[in-house]
This record gives sequence, structure tokens and C-alpha cells, in this order.
Amino acid sequence: MTADELIKEFRNRFQRAPEAVFFCPGRVNLIGEHIDYNGGKVLPCTISPGTYLAVGRNIDKTLRFQSLHYPEAATLHLQSSYSKTGKEWFNYPLGIIHELIQDGHGLSGMDLLFYGDLPIGAGLSSSASIEVLTAFAICELFGLAISREDIAILSRKVENEFIGVNCGIMDQFSVAMGQKGKAILLDCDTLVYEYLPFETGEHELVIINSNKKRSLDDSKYNERFAECGMALKALKKELDIENLCDLDMAAFELHTHLIGDPVLEKRALHVISENARVKDAVIALQTRDWEVLGKLMYASHYSLKEYYEVTGKELDTIIDFCSSFKNCIGARMTGAGFGGCAIALIKKISFDDFASKLTLFYKERTGYAAAVFAAGTGGAVTRI
Repeated sequence: MTADELIKEFRNRFQRAPEAVFFCPGRVNLIGEHIDYNGGKVLPCTISPGTYLAVGRNIDKTLRFQSLHYPEAATLHLQSSYSKTGKEWFNYPLGIIHELIQDGHGLSGMDLLFYGDLPIGAGLSSSASIEVLTAFAICELFGLAISREDIAILSRKVENEFIGVNCGIMDQFSVAMGQKGKAILLDCDTLVYEYLPFETGEHELVIINSNKKRSLDDSKYNERFAECGMALKALKKELDIENLCDLDMAAFELHTHLIGDPVLEKRALHVISENARVKDAVIALQTRDWEVLGKLMYASHYSLKEYYEVTGKELDTIIDFCSSFKNCIGARMTGAGFGGCAIALIKKISFDDFASKLTLFYKERTGYAAAVFAAGTGGAVTRI
């Protein structure tokens, strides 16, 4: 759908033109999974699919949320606070509006129409895309002087406190701050970041959607968050650390006995080893050593499967195929897991062959199809 078509649909629904149209991309995380809430470094990049918003202010003190994806809509009177309503999609923009009002920003009524070409529940940050998109659009419409970094922080707060998912800041920061052709090396503890070139040359970054949807607030995501907290608490009995990622592997191995629980040991092992893999991946990107990056991706998936236990049959089936495909140099699940997407680095000349063979392999083992598409790097949230 083009912006003009979205504007036409807004007219049909609200009997007037929107004031503006905005876009926010999704993201994939190249490496560094489940360490953003453990004070680690991550390496995401934005992708070309994302979420669109046509919006206009109204004078009747009403918030109207509609989407071209969902039949559910909401019409709410403008008030001083809101709370989450069930599991409806409009809780994400509603949470942003609630938080802005709590911060003392005076808002009027608005009509909001959303559309996106990100698969929902696929681990490509559709929720963060909606949150950052809504916050950025409102800042533009009402002239609020909130930086992109602070939009990311606000959006994470909404996810944590309004939605109830104990995520880190990676997703929101990525889509607020992304640059085309770049990956972001982000320290999730300090928010210090830098851009790294991500031009893959003869290789293609491919996204494979398992088409197994998951919802983080009913998944084991919060359980993993809690397990990491318990492991950290045990280690802090003797170590002066604030996050699991403050440890390197040598220090962890010396102090594993403090944890005393094999499950918690595995969770911490993934977190600390994954943080080390991010550092190695940065060197691989800087030297354009795609073979090394690919090996790190496979190692990351193995750790997420064996130590963090968040992959599952569908994602493992995808990686099993990738590891047997000659011109695939690396692959791993991306996002929270429990379904969603995997990414792979393949030779561009092999894309059609890869896609057709993977689709057949996956359907034979799961009973339904995966979706395979090339992922061009995106930019950041913007007005269009």
C-alpha cells in the first residue's frame, strides 16, 4: 500500500484528510539475543518493511484507533490516564499517549489509522515500530521537543510498564535511530552507540518467517528475564557487578559455583557467551569477514537452543536446513524466539534456490509453509 492509498482510506473512514503520514521500520538483530535486558551489547539493523500511520487531530476530545490489519477498533474519550485493555493491538499506541500525558504534555483528540507490512508476532519488532511511530508522530504534530533517544526510552517504558513485557531497549532504540546500510552497536546499559557499515556485497541477508506466531506477554520471555535476575543475584554475593554482561567468560567460569542451579547456570552461560560473540562480530563486520560472522551466527543459535531454550522445532528446522545449504554461511533465530523469524547470510546468486528448497524442507517437517524474503536495510522513523 502506498502513502496515497493510506490517505484515501483515512478519508473514507474519518471523512477528512490526515494531517500527516509517518513510517517506522522493523528490525532484525544480527547477533546479541536476550542480552539487552542484561546490560549487554547488541548489533541490530533496521529493515525495509515497517509500519505506517496516517493521523490527524480532532476537536471532539476523542481518540480513535483503527488498523487495516485488525477488525478491532477503539474510540476513547481523552482523559488524564489510561490502562491496558485486554490484549488488543491498540494498547501500544494507547500506552504511548498515556505516558506522554503523565509527563505533562497536553494533547488533543486524534484519529489514527495504522497499516504495516511487518508480519505480526514474527520477532521483527512490530510492537516497537508502533510505539516509536506513535510517539514520533505525536511529537511532530504537537511540537514536542523529545529527542529520538528519549522516544526510544519512553517507548521501552510503555512496553515494560503499560504492556507488561520486561524487554530491554534494543528494539525501540533500533527503529528510532536506524540508518540505511548500517548496523548499530548499542551498549544497552549505557546507551552508548556507534554505526557500523553493513554492506554485504555478494551476500544477502535473508529473513525466514517460521509463521509460528508468539506473544511475548504470554510466552516464557518474562520467565527468562526473572531467571537472569536470580543468576545475577547469586553472583553478586561475591562479585561487584550490576549486570550479567559485566562478566567475561573467564570470570564466569571461576564463579559459576555461586549460582548452584543448573538451569540458571545455563541461562547465564548464554548471556555471557553471547555478549562475547557480539564483540567478535563487530571485528568481523569491520574486516568484512563474512565467514567468521556466519560461524558466530550459528554459535549464537546453538546457545539459544541449548542454554537459553527459546528456539523450538520450527526455528531449529530452519537452521538445520541452512547449515546443510552450501551457499549459506550463517543463520540464527532473531528476536525473542518461541517462534517468529530466523535470519541467514547466503550468496545472492543462490537466493531462489535457497528459498524454494527451504520452503519444501520446512513444510515437510512442520506441515505448513515458511516465508522467505531478502531484507534490505531500512532507515529510522520518519515523516513521509
